[in-house]
Amino acid sequence: MSGLLLDVAVQPSSVGPPVRAARYLSGGPQLPRADFQLRPVPSGFAPQEQEYQQALLLVVALAGLGLGLSLIFIAVYLIRFCCCRPPEPPGAKSPPPGGGCVTWSCIAALLVGCTGIGIGFYGNSETSDGVSQLSSALLHANHTLTAIDHLAHPCAQVLEMVERLDEAVRTELTTLEEVLTQRTELVAATRGARRQAEAVAQQLQGLAFWQGVPLSPVQVAEDVSFVEEYRWLAYVLLLLLELLVCLFTLLGLAKQSKWLVIVMTVMSLLVLVLSWGSMGLEAATAVGLSDFCSSPDTYILNLTREETGLGSDILNYYFLCNQAVSNPFQQRLTVSQRALANIHSQLQGLEREAVPQFPSAQKPLLSLEETLNVTEGNFHQLVALLHCRGLHKDYGAALRGLCEDALEGLLYLLLFSLLSAGALATALCSLPRAWALFPPRNPSASCSGSHLSEPFLHARLEPVPHLR
Repeated sequence: MSGLLLDVAVQPSSVGPPVRAARYLSGGPQLPRADFQLRPVPSGFAPQEQEYQQALLLVVALAGLGLGLSLIFIAVYLIRFCCCRPPEPPGAKSPPPGGGCVTWSCIAALLVGCTGIGIGFYGNSETSDGVSQLSSALLHANHTLTAIDHLAHPCAQVLEMVERLDEAVRTELTTLEEVLTQRTELVAATRGARRQAEAVAQQLQGLAFWQGVPLSPVQVAEDVSFVEEYRWLAYVLLLLLELLVCLFTLLGLAKQSKWLVIVMTVMSLLVLVLSWGSMGLEAATAVGLSDFCSSPDTYILNLTREETGLGSDILNYYFLCNQAVSNPFQQRLTVSQRALANIHSQLQGLEREAVPQFPSAQKPLLSLEETLNVTEGNFHQLVALLHCRGLHKDYGAALRGLCEDALEGLLYLLLFSLLSAGALATALCSLPRAWALFPPRNPSASCSGSHLSEPFLHARLEPVPHLR
């Protein structure tokens, strides 16, 4: 029965393939790509290839091209506005026609920019959640893998089992052989148990597959969290800066404060450059991540094999975890299970036949049975921990965080940058025309406050009627 349970326990689960990118993101790999010589580049994720790096840099360069065209358009528009305006007739006090349309178009553009800021906050939060899910999955995978290396985990159990069996071979079984020297068949059974224990110890030593591997999931998780922390903070500062620019620009238009509008125009130009720059980084990252998520298994298997030196059978078992991939530890576990069952049956036979004739053999037999019970308990726990289900679940969670939440958040950030760039370009074209419509202020009146004190002055000079 125990052998049957072992055969069932170590079979791969029918876990489906890892999650892929969301359906509405599946068109990313079909987009054309080219290097600096405009030669087509395959859409497969290959960040180590120079052609693929050039294709991503070309995506960033497209955003730079968009920034250059925006600045040229704004400069041409403002030069035409400043140099080609028809002269105003002397004494004209009414605003030129179309002034209200210009102001309201600027306000509408700023409101669109505020909408984009809300989208940007949501996208930044989604990206952060996806990366946090990736880091959590890596940490949980490290907890499972260090189960083969450190004290509270499977490797310690393997070493403990091996040490217990070695100690039993050196002490209790040797003592039994000395006690049972008069019965050759009992000595042969004892030596058979010794050979079985040595075989189990040898088989268990090969199960610590992660021992000595240079790749640390904890270090990867810490590096990812470190980069994500600064990325999140940079986007929050950019979003807050653009929000302040939009709000103060609306305030300047409402109060018709020319100096405030001029300052916000300069700040809008700065935020416009930052928006186009973030758009290029977001587009390149989204393209690369979409390529990765379209087929992550091959790339991750090759990278893990290069970094760890593990065999393809172990990596395929844990990353794929389906019925088509067999457990690479199946034979070792089966041999160990059968050996433990044989040792158990041999010890029971020795207890029945040897203890009545040799009472001194009872103590080493009881010690051996205790060691065997502890070893069997640890062995069954090790069988469960070596199953691919746990690590494959972490792998799927990491891909879901990266290919669903993080990629979706990147697209929202890309939409924010696009709306921000369009809104700020429109505002930069409209603001100079808007402040040109502001009525001029009387410096003496604004400084002396005569327009405020004059009504009260008239009130003091009026005669007060006498009360009768």
